[in-house]
Amino acid sequence: MISVARQTSTLIKLNGEPMDQPHNNTNEDGWVWVVVYDSEEDGHYLGLYDDEEDLHFIPAFHSKDEANECFLSLPREKGKKYEIQAVHIEELTEDAEQAGFVVAMLEGDDEEE
Repeated sequence: MISVARQTSTLIKLNGEPMDQPHNNTNEDGWVWVVVYDSEEDGHYLGLYDDEEDLHFIPAFHSKDEANECFLSLPREKGKKYEIQAVHIEELTEDAEQAGFVVAMLEGDDEEE
């Protein structure tokens, strides 16, 4: 089981809503892309906290390209190795709930509509 690391951030804006219905926000196979670190040992999802919304969340993306677009703007700790990995939404949602987080689907670019 992968645990969630908590990092405080005011640098990231939620572009999506927390997922109440996870299957409506994934590809047809139920896979999403997330940032993980220390994956060779125990592995952790990148978990963030949004001060404005008072919300602990795990950023997830529809595609690997979207995850890569946002990766550099996500807060990270020095000395940790991060990578983008696919995870099934049911596993991610279960792990997130156990750690007191929600899964938030984010978009790869930060365009204003």
